[in-house]
Amino acid sequence: MNLSRATQPKIIAVANQKGGVGKTTTAINLGAALAKAGRRVLLIDLDPQGNASTGLGIEADQRRLTTYDFLIGEALPAECANQTTIDGLTIIPATTDLSSADISLMANEKRSFLLHDALHQPAIDELGLDYILIDCPPSLNILTVNAMVAANTVVVPLQSEFFALEGLSQLMLTVREVRQSANPDLRIEGIVLTMYDQRNNLSQQVEADARDNLGDLVFNTVIPRNVRLSEAPSFALSVFDYDPTSKGAAAYLALASEIMAKEPQSLQRSS
Repeated sequence: MNLSRATQPKIIAVANQKGGVGKTTTAINLGAALAKAGRRVLLIDLDPQGNASTGLGIEADQRRLTTYDFLIGEALPAECANQTTIDGLTIIPATTDLSSADISLMANEKRSFLLHDALHQPAIDELGLDYILIDCPPSLNILTVNAMVAANTVVVPLQSEFFALEGLSQLMLTVREVRQSANPDLRIEGIVLTMYDQRNNLSQQVEADARDNLGDLVFNTVIPRNVRLSEAPSFALSVFDYDPTSKGAAAYLALASEIMAKEPQSLQRSS
């Protein structure tokens, strides 16, 4: 692995304004899968609930400096980042301090660009990152807008359930608005179907509808409904620590491979 690369880390926002779709599970385990493949990954927990932080074993008393401190420029990235049990994966944790960000940031004229500026400061280079993943809150608020302004691409977890595609239009509209107003290079990395049950006709129908309507935007990989994936966070572990032989672990490795296939050749050769 090459720690001093000429290219900047790829910034991916993991976003869906609907809760319970596997967003944090995807952020945690995609980050872990990329790290397992030899990439250096920073996960930004941008959800005031702090589930990604808890799910990676960062206890409340360890969250001395958080995403909020990083966002408002009061702490450097290396000061905020916590090492996880996965080599190569660090996380800037969140606390409920973020829940007041909507109000406290409104007076800041650069309120939509705070995360962008924090992630493009020279101090980020010291971490030698290949990827930065942002676990967004389950809403289209100022925090999610910050993530989209900062990001290169968006990964959208989509639960394999009835009406799944209906909620997608508002997210796509937000992406379009951010592209027009603040980040013209923002694009959709892909839509990943989560909680997929191949024995269930509904899951198959949702997949067919998604591929018919969204085509190549839908990842080839689907994330199965998997008990081990559901259990891992309660033990504060990624699925790779909890059960690396599970179908859930295999699925996130496959998803990471699809994302890494788009890397510059120089990075692919260095792994």
